[in-house]
Order: sequence, then C-alpha cells, then structure tokens
Amino acid sequence: MPTSPGDTRLRDQLVPASTVLLTVECQRGVVGPDGALPELAAEARSSGALRRVARLVAAAHEASVQVLHAVAERRPDGRGANHNARLFRAAARLPVQQLRGSSAVRIAEPIEVTGEDLVVTRLHGLSPLAGTDVDALLRNLGCRTLVVTGVSANVAIPNAVFDAVNLGYTAVVPADAIAGVPSEYTPAMVRHTLALVATITTTDDVLACWERRRSRPAGPGVTPSGSSRPRP
Repeated sequence: MPTSPGDTRLRDQLVPASTVLLTVECQRGVVGPDGALPELAAEARSSGALRRVARLVAAAHEASVQVLHAVAERRPDGRGANHNARLFRAAARLPVQQLRGSSAVRIAEPIEVTGEDLVVTRLHGLSPLAGTDVDALLRNLGCRTLVVTGVSANVAIPNAVFDAVNLGYTAVVPADAIAGVPSEYTPAMVRHTLALVATITTTDDVLACWERRRSRPAGPGVTPSGSSRPRP
C-alpha cells in the first residue's frame, strides 16, 4: 500500500543527508523520441513517468539530495557486453545503439543534470548496481535510502531494487515515476513484487517530504536539512 507524506516512516527514510535519488536508463537512446525502444519510450512519456522523474530530480537538487544517474552503454565493438540472454542479443540488433560518447547515452529531456550529479555507466548486465561503482559511491555518500526511478519496470528497475535491498539499503519507489511495457504490467509488478521489499509511494509524497524539511525552521544546532552539526 502506498505511503503518504504524513507517514512518519516515509519522512524518516527520506532524510536528505542519507538519501540518494537514482534515475535508471533515463537516456535519450532509451526514453527519447528517437530511442531504440519506441514502445517503452512512448509509455515513459505518455504515462508522465519521465516528467515525474524530472520533477524529482529538480526537487532533489533543491533539497540537497544527491542525484545519481545510471546509464547503460555499449562499446562500438561490443567488448564486455553480455550475450547470454535473448534480451542482449535483441538489443545488439536494434537500429539505435547506446554507444559510449553518443547522444543516445545522454540524459533525456526534461531531466536536468547539474554539476553535483553523479553519472555511472555500465557495459554489461541488467542492473545499475551489480558490478558497477554505484554501491561504493552510495556508501561513501553515507546513503541509507535509495529512491529508485526510471525504466524499465520489466527488468532494470526490479534489478535495482533487489540489489539495493540485498546490499542493505532501504529502497523507496515512487510508483508513478517508473515505466514498463505493457502499461498494465507496471502496477501489477509493483503490487505483487516490489511492494514486498520496498516502500511504495508517489512522486507528490516524496516531494512533500522534501518540501516539508526545507520549510521547517532549523532549531539550535540543526542544519536546514535536519542533520546535526557541532555546536560552537
């Protein structure tokens, strides 16, 4: 069952100093208008999921929540890429390839990337966490909660959530900021799978939690983000 911004558990999980917002494969070659997967791109846009990811990223910047973009890419020669599943073999034949350095691997509009954001790329596998720098970066950032957004609800999103939970992070999923195909698959997967291991919420509820923290007066010895600081 989705949480609400008044849910104490959700507010406690979304403390800016220990929260990282992860966008998964929100790149031009995947969710852009000329992407490799037109059906997924259309769903991400028509459902409003991509627009909500952009809202979350903008709010994270305002609330001093670290943003991390996970990008899937490929070398022109295909070295290091998987070939051990039907999905990988099909991807290798698509007319649009996620080639390193190409526009296909740039973060898609309307998401705004700032200099404080981290971008992590991978050449292999299905997960933005497994075998990448993401886990080490999260630990160095003091992350306890990972907010997972993006595509696809079919493969990469559940992989990211399961890996985050297995690594000891609390996973929060704004269910309206992820997309998969067909459209009816995403809510079923959220209800019957992700809800068992993650906190399911909405974009508006996440934004409300961060807005409430920004607008709350800071008490003595407390920064606006809610983290304690040494008193003089």
